[in-house]
Amino acid sequence: MHNVKSGTVPKETRIGNWIRIPADLAGVVVLQPTTFEDARGFFFESYNHRDLAELGILHEFVQDNHSQSVRGTLRGFHYQLRHPQAKLCRVVAGEALDVAVDIRVGSPTFGKSVSVVLSAQNKKQIYIPPGFAHGFVALSSRTDFLYKCSDFYYPDDEHGVIWKDPALNIDWRVEDPLLSEKDARFLPLKEISSEYLPMYKPGDIA
Repeated sequence: MHNVKSGTVPKETRIGNWIRIPADLAGVVVLQPTTFEDARGFFFESYNHRDLAELGILHEFVQDNHSQSVRGTLRGFHYQLRHPQAKLCRVVAGEALDVAVDIRVGSPTFGKSVSVVLSAQNKKQIYIPPGFAHGFVALSSRTDFLYKCSDFYYPDDEHGVIWKDPALNIDWRVEDPLLSEKDARFLPLKEISSEYLPMYKPGDIA
C-alpha cells in the first residue's frame, strides 16, 4: 500500500500493461506493471516509454542508477537544484520504503510527502517529478534499488534535507538508520534558504 499525506487519491488508470495509481501529492505517481507468471518464472515490462507517456510521464531518462544497501541504510533526502531530476524508482531485490517530499517554494503542497513500499515482490515503481527531494530506507537484509533519472548527476549541484526533519514527520520504520556523513549533515527544510530550493512556477503540477 502507498501512503500519502494530503488530499484524495484519484482513480487508477490502465494503459497497456501498466496501472497508474496517482498519489495524493499531485505529480507523484505509483505504477504497477502487469506480471505474467507460469511454471518457468515471470515476465513484465519494467519500462515502456510510449505507455508511460500516455500515463503522463513524459521525461526522457538519460541515466540509470543501481544501489545496494543493507537493512537500515537510509539514503536521502537528495535533490539537484540547477539540474533537477525526475526519477523513476523500483526495487529488484528486497524491500525499501521510498519517500518523496515537495520542496518547491510557493507550492501549495510544500513540505508534504508521499511514501510507498517498493519491493521485488510487489514490483511497484514510483515516479518523482523534478522539484521534489527523494530518499529511501532499506527494509530487508539486502535491497537492490534501481532508478532512472531525467538529467545527469552533477556532484557540485547535490543538495539535501535532513531525513529526521520533525516538520516532515516521516515514519521511516527504523530507529537508528545507517547514514553517510554527508546525509547526516543536511539541515531541516525550514533552515534552508529559499535560494537553495527549487521554485514552484505557474503551470507546474501542484
